[in-house]
Amino acid sequence: MKRITLLVIAIICIPQFMQAQEPAIDLGNKFLNLGLGIGSVRYSGTGYSGTIPPLSISYENIIRDEILEKGFIGVGAYLGFSSYKWDYWFGDWGYRYTTIIPGARASFHYPVIDRLDSYTGLMLGYQIVSTREVGTVTPGLYSAYSSGFMWSWYAGGRYFLSDKFILMGEIGYGITYLNIGVALSI
Repeated sequence: MKRITLLVIAIICIPQFMQAQEPAIDLGNKFLNLGLGIGSVRYSGTGYSGTIPPLSISYENIIRDEILEKGFIGVGAYLGFSSYKWDYWFGDWGYRYTTIIPGARASFHYPVIDRLDSYTGLMLGYQIVSTREVGTVTPGLYSAYSSGFMWSWYAGGRYFLSDKFILMGEIGYGITYLNIGVALSI
């Protein structure tokens, strides 16, 4: 009985919280996001160590407003970078993996909470992966390069501390599954 009561209360209350708030962004706004990745999309497990954490930078321009009453469309560019090393379990030998992802993004923004820019979107990109041997066993003898088109979905939010300085976080598939960082309104 308690579960049914809680479910009824949630069904009644949730629409009150989900009403569109005043948007934190406006048509013509431009943002520069600087992200630090947590975790790795590609390199995890025994022997892997991050030499450079996943980093991302993206730019977005809000180009359309009044989508579904208070929504916005933004487009922009993305660049992600990460570098990992894998060490063989004995000796000083392994591989260094470097990944670079340039891409184009499109986002749909819809205000849910004051001062929070909530959004979701898609990215089309080109993934460039390079691998080279490192260590004491003839380093650099083997290397490999792999590239290919990729796409990703993401969802995120930017919380406005001021008109220019913003905290940001994103989940999705890109250079990492979770990005946290700052954004600047430019």
